Amino acid sequence: MVDSSDFLYPRSRYYGKVQPESLVFNANLQEFAQHVSYVCNLETAGKISSEEAYKKIRDLWKQLKRSKKELGIGENPFQNDNEQT
Repeated sequence: MVDSSDFLYPRSRYYGKVQPESLVFNANLQEFAQHVSYVCNLETAGKISSEEAYKKIRDLWKQLKRSKKELGIGENPFQNDNEQT
């Protein structure tokens, strides 16, 4: 039996560097994309105004940025991944 949440909220496989914070951010990014898709569809169908859609997407973007900052994604851009300590 197929779970309805798998249909409504599909998840793609993660192929990046396996670190807890990367996995969490990837899940947050996929959720952001899904929500933006819903908002765009609601606006296209005339259920919400363009201004309301913009505000919702802006709020979703702020949540994603906050998540990135809290997880520390990209804070050490010059760190060498091959360097062993």
